[in-house]
Amino acid sequence: MALGVATVLLVVLAVAALGAGDLPLSPARVWAGLMRTDELAATVIWQIRLPRLCVAMLVGAALSGSGLVMQAYFRNSLASPGLLGVSSGGAAGAVIAIALGWAAWSLWVLPLAAVVGAVAATGAVVGLAHRGASTERLLLAGVALNALLGAATSYVLSSYTGIYERNAQILFWLLGGLEDRTWEHVLMALPILAAAAWLWPLGRPMDLLSLGAREAQSLGVDVRSLRRRLLGLATVLTAVATAVAGTVGFVGLIVPHLLRLLVGPEHRRLVPLSLVGGAAFVLACDLASRAAGGLRLGIVTALIGGPFFLWLLRRKS
Repeated sequence: MALGVATVLLVVLAVAALGAGDLPLSPARVWAGLMRTDELAATVIWQIRLPRLCVAMLVGAALSGSGLVMQAYFRNSLASPGLLGVSSGGAAGAVIAIALGWAAWSLWVLPLAAVVGAVAATGAVVGLAHRGASTERLLLAGVALNALLGAATSYVLSSYTGIYERNAQILFWLLGGLEDRTWEHVLMALPILAAAAWLWPLGRPMDLLSLGAREAQSLGVDVRSLRRRLLGLATVLTAVATAVAGTVGFVGLIVPHLLRLLVGPEHRRLVPLSLVGGAAFVLACDLASRAAGGLRLGIVTALIGGPFFLWLLRRKS
């Protein structure tokens, strides 16, 4: 039932996204454009709006799924890729690749650089977790890691002040957005579909892991292998999403937590719901950013996620 409602909401938002813009299109014209029976609508939809829509849905599903994995891994609803520095690591890797000119070599250099940055940030967080750090210390470490990576990114930006095109690209990754997305960016984001397909069957093992490592092991779960797979999937999802849309924060915190409040803690239901709900959330934020006169997507999600995180901290305390 909940998955059906989320899917209907996603379809409604998708139609609204295809119709919104400098040339407003009614649902009938959107359909005509998709079917290529309206030449003008078809050009606008297939060349401009549909690639942006696909990237938005893939990024939303990736960040929400990654946040759900992080919360299951650390057994705490405050964990998310953005708060723990994984998103900043992916952004730093992408920014360095842009600044050094590597991104011009190949379409795949940018996502690979983002994956390397995200893996390094994940390694730092996991190292702290294995040393028995509390959730509060992990969050503080995430703040410090975000600050360190932000400083590194600012240094790279200031060091390449004479190259306007690279600076514009770097600012895009720092603020996050979906402007000027093309079918090449959709192709770049396709690994998200593979990672989501691998994540879908892990709902039951994640339920057992939430009981504790010893309990899950006694019930037949290979906890070490499961944790490696979860962290690998979370890192790939976050890195690829960052590579195609820049730093978009709080999606992985807001969507899984709200869905957990609505449908309960069972991951077999939360995994597909988080993927669909994340796609719908980012689409809604993108529509809000366009309605606000082109406000960047990362700013919109931060305006929503910041107060939500403060409320969550107050509720937990």
